[in-house]
Amino acid sequence: MIFAAIDIGSNAVRLLLSHVYETKGKVYFEKEELIRMPVRLGEDTFLHGEISAKKADKLVAAMRGYKELMNVFDIVAYKAFATSAMRDAKNGQEVIERVKREANIDIEIIDGKTEASTIFSNHAEEFLDPMKSYLYIDVGGGSAELTLITDKVIIAQKSFNVGTLRMLFNKIDKDEWDNYKQWIKKNTQGIKPLHAIGSGGNINKLYKMIGKKDSQHLSYDKLKAMQDMLSSYTYEERITTLGLKPDRADVIIPAAKIFLTAMKHADIERIYVPQIGLSDGIIHILYEEYKKKN
Repeated sequence: MIFAAIDIGSNAVRLLLSHVYETKGKVYFEKEELIRMPVRLGEDTFLHGEISAKKADKLVAAMRGYKELMNVFDIVAYKAFATSAMRDAKNGQEVIERVKREANIDIEIIDGKTEASTIFSNHAEEFLDPMKSYLYIDVGGGSAELTLITDKVIIAQKSFNVGTLRMLFNKIDKDEWDNYKQWIKKNTQGIKPLHAIGSGGNINKLYKMIGKKDSQHLSYDKLKAMQDMLSSYTYEERITTLGLKPDRADVIIPAAKIFLTAMKHADIERIYVPQIGLSDGIIHILYEEYKKKN
């Protein structure tokens, strides 16, 4: 069975096609295709308060293409979730209605709590030590979702308007940034041992750039060293010398700062990078809904 997840984020729009199958009582999730389009809706929303006609055109074109691909793969079901940029855009609902008319895709704008819960639906904690606690940190273009897990149970969860594009455009409210740090410090105080789980395109890229082969984690010091190294290059050099995509080269440093800030205020020394995100969570939800009906 193939399920499809569409993640309409502030920086990019992604389509994940995932093959789900059961063998000997176990369920396996295998990525078939992942298509990423750098539409960057947040550039409009965070700077101007609404999505421009040009960005809306790009989104509709991407959705038309995704619709054709889903038809070719003969998917069982799909969900399309829009996050921070669409949440904050004054004309978000109008854009969604246009996508429905012109691409025949239903988009749901989800709030921060739903976004955090969907990301947690990946159940990454099942592959980690149940004797430890984890702070799940997902950083996107418009927001950061935090989930504190102890004994595989959520004990605290919060979404903040602290994202890479907001930081790049200097659009993070000072009170929101302070609240982000204070929430982490307050909710993680006295929890030991505590590790982080990181998700999102930027932490995945940082993990690959550091070239970890022996484990799925990064230390605070290695992540800080990578941030310092990236900061020593110009934007153009990050593209030409380091080989980063243009829409990654400018947000990867803000992303590192958001992750490092969380780790510092939670007194976390290492972050696991299972290379999963919102799209994977959507696939898990789709499969669970399918099982309930069949």
